[in-house]
Amino acid sequence: MIFYFSGTGNSLWVAKKLAELQDDQILFIPKLMEEKRGPFSFTLKQDEMLGFVFPVYAWAPPKIVSEFINNLVITNRNDYYTYSVCTCGDHAGLTMNVLSANLLKRNIKLNSGFSAFMPNNYVIDYDLDTKELKDKKLEQAKQRVEDISSLITNKTKDTFDCYKGSLPWFRTNIFNPYFNRFCLGTKKFHVKSNCISCGLCERICPTKNILLKNKYPTWGKDCTKCMACLHRCPVGAIQYGNKTEKRGQYYNPNV
Repeated sequence: MIFYFSGTGNSLWVAKKLAELQDDQILFIPKLMEEKRGPFSFTLKQDEMLGFVFPVYAWAPPKIVSEFINNLVITNRNDYYTYSVCTCGDHAGLTMNVLSANLLKRNIKLNSGFSAFMPNNYVIDYDLDTKELKDKKLEQAKQRVEDISSLITNKTKDTFDCYKGSLPWFRTNIFNPYFNRFCLGTKKFHVKSNCISCGLCERICPTKNILLKNKYPTWGKDCTKCMACLHRCPVGAIQYGNKTEKRGQYYNPNV
């Protein structure tokens, strides 16, 4: 089984592609957490593998992924192979180190980990990739996922092909805790007058943090900064601060 988290479709596409190549099933982490507070207990079938697919948020796994793993219980009599694929615009930092440490606390050994470059979507601080770069990343990702799948099929152990980038220790161990503590606020989210009150943002929010009040979205305090509400708004009415409107929207075109 493959546990995944995705806001704007990049990691969803990777999870679906891996499931297709591995004849496996995908499970959406927020949906599992919505249905049950935990512990999340699963028993793997004979020779079934355990996978995790998610985007990199501030050079570490998203907070919601870590919270899920902190309550994950795998009951199995036999050894099983565990792998992970993280999607990122460029640097992944020490994401796999953090994931491995979290899994070990649940008596789960991470056997391999990989990163896959995908189009950037964090428009709070960065511009979207150019169309040329976006298309290049999406095309290269197809072969990348097939290569990863081959390694997974062979159950290659102690293989960690994850692009850490520059200053990985600082980015993951210093900036990521800062991000989780101070950058998950929602005060800067706002909606423009062209909002059509379709309710899509409320339905797709993975943490159920958005509610429509008087036909307009309002944000609570349980935000994971996936930016799905902003990128998937059909009329571009949702913005964050005063810079995102000029940076556009992105959603993986293959899902």
